[in-house]
Amino acid sequence: MKPFAAILLRLTCAILAASAVRSRADAPSPVTLSTNAQVDGEGVFLSQIASARTPLAHVLLVSAPAWGQAITLTRAQIQETLRRLAPGLSSTNWRGAEVVHVTRRARTLGETDLKELLTSALQREYVKNRGELELRFMRAWVPVAVPDEPLNLSILELPLSGVGPLFMIRFELRTARESIGTWQASLQARVWKEVWVAQAPLRRGEPLRDAEITRERRDILSLREPLAEVVPGDASRELAESVPAGSPLLARVLKLRALVHRGQGAHAVVREGALEMTMKVEVLEDGVPGQIVRARNPDSKREIRGKVIDEQTILVAL
Repeated sequence: MKPFAAILLRLTCAILAASAVRSRADAPSPVTLSTNAQVDGEGVFLSQIASARTPLAHVLLVSAPAWGQAITLTRAQIQETLRRLAPGLSSTNWRGAEVVHVTRRARTLGETDLKELLTSALQREYVKNRGELELRFMRAWVPVAVPDEPLNLSILELPLSGVGPLFMIRFELRTARESIGTWQASLQARVWKEVWVAQAPLRRGEPLRDAEITRERRDILSLREPLAEVVPGDASRELAESVPAGSPLLARVLKLRALVHRGQGAHAVVREGALEMTMKVEVLEDGVPGQIVRARNPDSKREIRGKVIDEQTILVAL
């Protein structure tokens, strides 16, 4: 009988041990509350303030604290919130802190990051396609703490003249949900663009196609006049005034080249419906393509007006 009793005893112990293992396996996984937690502006989630052996549900408990502030959540408050939102989690085996101290995640905003935000905003809203904006702080930027989230920069105040070589700016930093604060800064700016520049002195009346010009990257922010748009080999324009070597070509230094000149002979084409007649005339003033000029019939001495078509033709409409 003794061997049988020993076997029975071992079998009973094994059954009890297995039952204990099953009980432990069926028991809810303990959840450990943190003493301190950091969150972003989206809110305070269970998975951010507690940990467990298995991943916790991403349940929103309360709104995130405002930037620069903190909130505290007691274990009782958390359990009560879960009873309403996720009843299955409210009976969890709780451990850890009785009170969780919640603040916002932060990072340091340095000069380089702020310069990128300012450059992007000013380029998009003010400089646009005039050129490539480059900024420099006149005074060193003192790094500040900001939420560790994407930031948006809004321009609040700028000189009436806009972005200049030296200017003051006031701006606001915001997250997707709140304002972080306002600051001001003194900035130095340059706007770089590829422009046409005289390689050698250019003379008034010189055809543009013969002018020695080249493309260079220049700061155009100090220029108060529009720049010339040049098509290489353009035979339709000439220099309206002289340009020193090294100077950028402004729009006002170019003009359309006259096709007809005062005193020259030309053909005047007169059209009336299907009728077309050509006669020789004397041009009385210089004219560019499309311009209306005066001309005179050398025989009748009658003065007429016509549109310049080319170097030998003006069109007269009756």
